[in-house]
Amino acid sequence: MSIEENKAVVGRWFAEFWGENFNPDVIEELAAPDIRFEYSLHAPCRGRDEVRAFATKFRAAFPDLAFGATADLIAEGDYVVGQWIGGGTQTGDAFDDMPIGALPAGTGKTMRFTGTSVLKVVDGLIVEEIGLDDGVSVLQQLELIKPA
Repeated sequence: MSIEENKAVVGRWFAEFWGENFNPDVIEELAAPDIRFEYSLHAPCRGRDEVRAFATKFRAAFPDLAFGATADLIAEGDYVVGQWIGGGTQTGDAFDDMPIGALPAGTGKTMRFTGTSVLKVVDGLIVEEIGLDDGVSVLQQLELIKPA
């Protein structure tokens, strides 16, 4: 696929997986069956089922979860890089997929943070998504760690 086609796949993924209007069908449509999905704030996922479970749990805890681009996508070969900002308010279910601590249901705590994601697209499917986010800010905002 061309660089522009890869960017289109990632653009759709960002809009429908990470955006305000989550479309769970996009996982089946754009994620490779054995996708590698890793972010510093969460346990690594392998495969569509684990990614779907992660997204369902994350959005159940943060019903208004949404992320958006802060710069144009950059692409080279099979790789597409995106910068983003987003977050949400934990008004839903308990959430325990953090490296430090867990949140009981409905804390009302809000997180807003930035990050960068690198996605590899092969034959129109995302085979890996590796992200680095501002985890320290999130953990402070959710009061799981205290500022120095």
